[in-house]
Amino acid sequence: MELTNTLTEEELGRVTTAQRQLFAMAADVMQEGDEAKLRKYLDNVLEQGTLRRDAFGLSPIVKDIETALLVAQEIGLSRGSLLGVFLNSIVKCGAATLDEIRRDFGDEVANILHGLMRIREVYAKSATVGSENFRSLLVTFAEDMRVILIMIANRVCVMRQIKDTTNTEAQRKVSMEAAYLYAPLAHKLGLYKLKSELEDLSLKYLEHDAYYHIKEKLNETKRSRDAYIERFLKPLDEKLQAAGLHYHMKGRTKSIHSIWQKMQKQHVDVDGVYDLFAIRIILDSPPEREKMECWQVFSIITDMYQSNPKRMRDWLSVPKSNGYESLHITVLGPEQKWVEVQIRTERMDDIAEHGLAAHWRYKGVKGGQSGVEEWLAGVRSALETNDDAQLMDQFRLDLKEDEVYVFTPKGDIFKLPMGATVLDFAYHIHSKVGNHCVGARIGGRNVTIRQKLQSGDQVEILTSNNQTPKQDWLNIVTTTRARAKVRQCLKEMESSQALLAKEELERKMKNKKLDYEEPVLMHTMTKLGYKIVTDFYAALADGKLDTNTVLEAYAQLQRKASPVPSKGGVNQSPDKANLSADQFVLPSVHPSLGGDGGGSGASDVLVIDQNLKGLDFQMARCCQPVYGDTVFGFVTSGGGIKIHREDCPNAPQLRQRFGYRIVRAKWAGKRGSQYPITLRVIGNDDIGIVNNITNIISKEEKILLRSISIDSHDGLFNGSLTVMLDDTSRLQQLVKKLKTVKGVKNVSRS
Repeated sequence: MELTNTLTEEELGRVTTAQRQLFAMAADVMQEGDEAKLRKYLDNVLEQGTLRRDAFGLSPIVKDIETALLVAQEIGLSRGSLLGVFLNSIVKCGAATLDEIRRDFGDEVANILHGLMRIREVYAKSATVGSENFRSLLVTFAEDMRVILIMIANRVCVMRQIKDTTNTEAQRKVSMEAAYLYAPLAHKLGLYKLKSELEDLSLKYLEHDAYYHIKEKLNETKRSRDAYIERFLKPLDEKLQAAGLHYHMKGRTKSIHSIWQKMQKQHVDVDGVYDLFAIRIILDSPPEREKMECWQVFSIITDMYQSNPKRMRDWLSVPKSNGYESLHITVLGPEQKWVEVQIRTERMDDIAEHGLAAHWRYKGVKGGQSGVEEWLAGVRSALETNDDAQLMDQFRLDLKEDEVYVFTPKGDIFKLPMGATVLDFAYHIHSKVGNHCVGARIGGRNVTIRQKLQSGDQVEILTSNNQTPKQDWLNIVTTTRARAKVRQCLKEMESSQALLAKEELERKMKNKKLDYEEPVLMHTMTKLGYKIVTDFYAALADGKLDTNTVLEAYAQLQRKASPVPSKGGVNQSPDKANLSADQFVLPSVHPSLGGDGGGSGASDVLVIDQNLKGLDFQMARCCQPVYGDTVFGFVTSGGGIKIHREDCPNAPQLRQRFGYRIVRAKWAGKRGSQYPITLRVIGNDDIGIVNNITNIISKEEKILLRSISIDSHDGLFNGSLTVMLDDTSRLQQLVKKLKTVKGVKNVSRS
C-alpha cells in the first residue's frame, strides 16, 4: 500500500489508522479473513487509479473508512453494515461488482451496498434532495433502516471535512440538506449526538457570523458557568450519596444551534437565553430499580430547589417513539437562575446518545424500535400518494419530535405528533374508523373531528355509516398516514361517482335517441371548458354541470358534424339510402388510385371518393381534414365513418381505446371540393394588419374567407380565420404568404 496516486500521504495515514481502529472495535462481529479481503480490494482500487474525488476534493476511500469508523463508534451496527460502508466507493468506481462482494462477504454486505447504490442514483439526478427525487430517497430509507443510519454518519463525516473548502456553493447546498433532512432524521432515530453535530456544523456554514458570535460568548462565560455548576451540584451530591445511590453527574452547555434557535424564537441575544446549560444525573441502576431510583432523585432535587411544573417532561413513564427515556425538570438554583436537570440511567443514556441501535445491546427492551417501525410504515403508506411537494412538507413535520399521548376507553395508549386532531387519531386506529369518523368524546364531552388532542386525553371515536371523507379533511389532518388515507379514499369515491355519472349520461342520450360518439363527446367536453375527462364526469356527479346542458351541446355539435348535401362534395345526400358500416365491404384499391393518404396498391383501405355509393362517411369537425392530409377512418357507434387527420388531437385516444374501429383511408384523387380550414394567427396589433390579411386571402384563387375573429389585448392580437380551400398545397401557400404580413408572428392550423 505504498501507491499514492489517488491518496496523499496524509490521507493514506488516516486510512491506515482508521482501518486499524475499526477492526479493533469490531473484532467480535468480523469473520476470519475479512481484513485480508478488504486489504486486497483496497490495494486493487489504488493500483487501478479509478477513484474520483468529489466536489470538495475529498477522497471517497477516506470518507468511507471514516464513516465506517463513526458507525462503529456511535451506532454500533453489524458486520454487514460496516463492510458495506467500507466497500462503497470500491463498488462505485467499478473496481468490484456486487456479485464479487456477495461471493467474498455474503448477501448481507451485498444488500447494504445495493441500498447505497440506490442512494447514489438519487444524488446523480440532483446534488440536493428536491421534490423530484425526494420520493426515491424515502423509498430506499423505508426499505432498510440501516441505510438511514449509514447516510447520517456519512453526512457527519462530509460536514466535518468541508470547513476549508473553496466550493462555497456546494458547501451551502450540503449544509442545507443536513439541516433540512439528516439532522431531523437523526433526531427521530434518537442519534442526538450526531444530530447536534449536524445542526452545529450546518449553522457554522450557513450562518457563519451568528455561529462564531455565540461561540465567543460561550468561551467568555465558560469559567463562570463551570463555577456555577459546581455550586449547584455540591449540595446535591451530598444528598444523593446519603441516599446510597450509585451515579455520576455532568454539566453540559446546550449546543450552539439550540442556543441560536432560542435566540431567534425569543428575540434575545446570547445573554438573554437563561438555560444555557443542563445538568445530567446518570444512575447505575439494575433494570428492576431504574424507574424507582429516577423518581427518588427527582424527589431529592425538588426538595432542594423550586421546580417549574410547566417545564417538566416525563419520558420515563411513556418513552418517546424513538426509545428516548429520561426525566427532565427545570429548577430555580442558586442566584435565582433556572437550571435544567435530566435524570436517567446508564442504559437510558446509552440509548439517548446512540439511538435506536443501542436497543440491540439490551435484550427485552423494545420501547422505541416499534415506534420507529410504525413511523416508517407511515412513510411507506404516504408513498402511495403522488404529490412529492406535499409529501416532503408533511415528512418534515412528522420528524418533529414533540408528541402527545392519548388513551382509548380501554386504557390503550397511543403516540401522535403534537397538533394531531381527533381525525388523525381515528385514522391512526384504522382507515375505516377514520373514513366514518364524525367526532369524539373526550372527558365526557363531545368534540368535533377538528379538536386538537392533548397528552392524557381519553378519546372515544364516534362514527356513522353515512359519513364519508370530504376534501377539506386534508386541511384537518396533520399526520402523513391520515393524509394518505384521506387522499386514497377521495380518489376511490371520485372514480366511483364519475363512473355513475357516465352511465347516467349515456342512459339519457339513449332516451333522447342520440347516438353515442366518443369524438363528439370529447369535443363537447372541450367546448364546455373541461380538458380532463375525470374532471368533466366529476362535475356532472357533483351537480356543478347540468346533464341537460351537456346533452344540448352534444346534440348541436352532432348536427353540425352530420352529412350536408354539397355539389361535388364528399358527403352523400341524406335522402339517399345508406348502408350500415357493419355491412360495408372495403373495396380493393387499384394501383392507379394511389393518393397522398395511404400505401399505394394496399387492400382494406377506404377510398374517399364522391362516386362511392351506399356508404355514410364525413369529414371530422375536430381536425377538418382536406385533400392531401394523411387520414384514417373511424367507425362510429351509429354505423357511419368519420374521416380524421393522422395528427388529429383525438387520434391517440381513438387508437388506444377503439383500435378495432379504425379503418385505413386514402384519397381517390382531387375532386374540386372545398373544405373548411381554421387558421390561428398571432401577431402585433399594427394598423391595417387585418386588411393586409384579408387582401391576401381575397387575391388567392379558389380560396374563400368564410369568417374572421380578432381579439386584441395589450398590443397583441389573436385571430381565428376560417377559409374554404381544396387541398393542402394551397393551404401551405396561404400560410406562407400570411407569415410575410408585417406584424404577424405565427400562423398555425387548428
